[in-house]
Amino acid sequence: MTHPLVIQLRFTRSEFQRGLQGITDEEARKRFLPMNCISWMIGHLANQENRYWMRFAQGKDAAPGLDALVGSGQPASTPPLAEMWTAWETVTAAADSYLDTLTTDTLSTFFTVNGQPARESIGSLLRRNTYHYWFHLGEGMAVRQMLGHTGLPEFVGAIHAEAPYTPEG
Repeated sequence: MTHPLVIQLRFTRSEFQRGLQGITDEEARKRFLPMNCISWMIGHLANQENRYWMRFAQGKDAAPGLDALVGSGQPASTPPLAEMWTAWETVTAAADSYLDTLTTDTLSTFFTVNGQPARESIGSLLRRNTYHYWFHLGEGMAVRQMLGHTGLPEFVGAIHAEAPYTPEG
């Protein structure tokens, strides 16, 4: 059975996609300083999932070079929208097989990174990843408003139908 926190991450991913539907490449690459552009946000979240669920968890890299392009602390970039969605889709699909293995017990454990235990448990990283999506979705919606987009989603979607509260264990 899929862990309830993984279900929440997947719902969050779908809300991220819903919030960014219909944006063009030109719009996705527009920066309103000091914010990053939307295509960067998409790649940046793919990069975080790649780091946690592929590199740390499985020792694999589903999107080589992504960290240099959209990683934290890297110079600002305005990557092509299609490339960032492709990277995001590749990483999230590859990460899902690992995420499906998570249990309440494994969420309390830590990855080993460079021979040392990570600073946060797998469960904390899962929550950090989920909340990171909401942070950038809000930022992306602000960019869309600045672009003059109207009719945007105004509230969290069908959470009760797609990701209702489920107790752990």
